[in-house]
Amino acid sequence: MSDLPSQGEQAVLEAIDVHRDYSIGSSTIPVLKGVNLRFLPGETVSLVGRSGVGKTTLLQILGLLDRPTSGQVKVRGRDVSQLSRSQRAEVRRREIGFVFQFYHLIPELTALENVMLSQRIGEPFLQALARRRSERERATALLERVGLGHRIRHRPRQMSGGELQRTAIARALFAKPSILLCDEPTGNLDADTGAAILELLFQLQTENRTALVMVTHDLEVARRCERLVTLRDGRVEKEELLAAGMPPIQ
Repeated sequence: MSDLPSQGEQAVLEAIDVHRDYSIGSSTIPVLKGVNLRFLPGETVSLVGRSGVGKTTLLQILGLLDRPTSGQVKVRGRDVSQLSRSQRAEVRRREIGFVFQFYHLIPELTALENVMLSQRIGEPFLQALARRRSERERATALLERVGLGHRIRHRPRQMSGGELQRTAIARALFAKPSILLCDEPTGNLDADTGAAILELLFQLQTENRTALVMVTHDLEVARRCERLVTLRDGRVEKEELLAAGMPPIQ
């Protein structure tokens, strides 16, 4: 389609003929069957489709948490899919933020420490906290930005679901990533809290001009994005351009 991202535009993230198979006993189960997608800086894209079509598998491959069986994943034009584990982790730290349905916060750490942790993996954490005052200040500012200035020293068990997800959003944006991957970010929240989290997510994505790729089963949420990608049977069935997205959920 001519109104979808053209080959001449510089993509921040690409999937090129991505296949992913899983082995169960002597059987091979194909989940992704040749996915081709390009994501531009600052655009918002939703991935939809029935359960089992490969949405989460694709997101994990795009986020370098898994490798394709064949095909390529490129970040800023560089093939990163076959890098070593440590090299992929470094690309994730620099370029990719994650927001998951179930938060994945460390229960023993405060909100501030959870936000900073994404950049301290592989380093002595307490030493990093002591010598990186600027990062502490930036994490504090992010938590204040998402409405959690009063929760900086609280641990996850002391916070509500909406506050946990706000902390997770702050953590995802801490490294100023060029790519933000979201897997059902409002799926574990009530309708009102989910709508508020979605508004915050899109607002921060716009401010930071981050490419946002969101897996969701909710078409109303999906149509908030500029582009809607439907997966079916492990392939891209269709792509729809939604201009500036649909109006906010009331």
